[in-house]
Amino acid sequence: MHANPLSLFWEGFTVESSTQLDAQSLLIRLQPAQDSLPCCSGCHQPTSAIHDTTIRRARERDLLQYRLWLEVPVRRVRCAACGPRVEHIRWLPGRQRLTAAMIHWVESLVRLMPAQHVAQLLGLHWHTVKAIDQQRLQRDVAEPDKRRIRRLIMDEFALFKGHRYATVVIDADTQQVLWVGEGRSRAAVRPFFAWLGPETCGQIEAVAMDMNTALDLEVQHHCPQARVVYDLFHVVAKFGREVIDRVRVDQANQLRHDRPARTLVKRSRWLLLRNRSHLKDDQALKLEELLQANQPLMTAYLLKDQLKELWYAPSEAEARRRWREWLQLAMSSGLAPVHQFARRLTSYVDGIIASARYRMNTSVLEGMNNKIKVLKRMAYGYRDNDYFFLKIKAAFPGKVR
Repeated sequence: MHANPLSLFWEGFTVESSTQLDAQSLLIRLQPAQDSLPCCSGCHQPTSAIHDTTIRRARERDLLQYRLWLEVPVRRVRCAACGPRVEHIRWLPGRQRLTAAMIHWVESLVRLMPAQHVAQLLGLHWHTVKAIDQQRLQRDVAEPDKRRIRRLIMDEFALFKGHRYATVVIDADTQQVLWVGEGRSRAAVRPFFAWLGPETCGQIEAVAMDMNTALDLEVQHHCPQARVVYDLFHVVAKFGREVIDRVRVDQANQLRHDRPARTLVKRSRWLLLRNRSHLKDDQALKLEELLQANQPLMTAYLLKDQLKELWYAPSEAEARRRWREWLQLAMSSGLAPVHQFARRLTSYVDGIIASARYRMNTSVLEGMNNKIKVLKRMAYGYRDNDYFFLKIKAAFPGKVR
């Protein structure tokens, strides 16, 4: 028999014949090698007793410009130890219709491209590619070490349009995604604490989040010793939306008789909301002129800057002193939106003051949320949340301490 280099790819089999199915497809028929005995898939011991044989057609990696199919005679052996068993073929695992090389090729491509693009490229069904990738993710995503978890960061991101959200939790020290679940209510995040277990919940020291009452209450229920730390960005952004925007609109409404001044105030939203350090020289000058000309806007803007100082206090005692000072200024400002915001913020003060001890924020998670959005856009959305959440965990495996 002449040596055939193609036989090197399929251990235990030789090429019997080949047929071109169409301009892009090639079928290779294999036959068992005469010098190789089949192995039992149970004990992997070779045996010469053949019970019966079936022909399985399997997809192999592309060969040059051809999509390659194999016809493989799969034997069922009579093993003395295991009884009738399908033979073990190393390059054709289990009852797969794809060879091990093809599966490995799909796994490599899907790391770089969305599953839909890989399916179109290889001529496979989307569900086939997704199943292969999901099995890879389940195999490769490392289980977090619960014994080392001490500090958490919790936040939410939009799953779809229409106010559908998911909650993501990371280890603040390793930045590993620990858990992702659909929803942002207490009931939605409860499975996370069930996964943590009482022992791990008992060792949690602090949890950073935005001012989400549902998350706060659930943390207090399962981890009563943990300090909740409210994020600077979310509180200041909320002040901007609920106070500065409201004061700006009220001031614009009072300037109906002065159209140029009213236009200036109405168009000043981004000047007022952006950090002063991020403004260009001409923008900073316009902001200064606006604040000098409008006392209520000046008051609201200065209160926003002073509110930030609570997060930079060197101790909890100093943070509490700064809070009392800020609250006094806010209540004496004469601005109704400031009064309302200050009264609501009073119930969250402990979480703000805790930031003096635990220097934590959700900025890392906000950056992760941007990458999550990229993952979602690349795939044009995900039909299976479990698959999507596995992709998120794989994208953020954490760093070694």
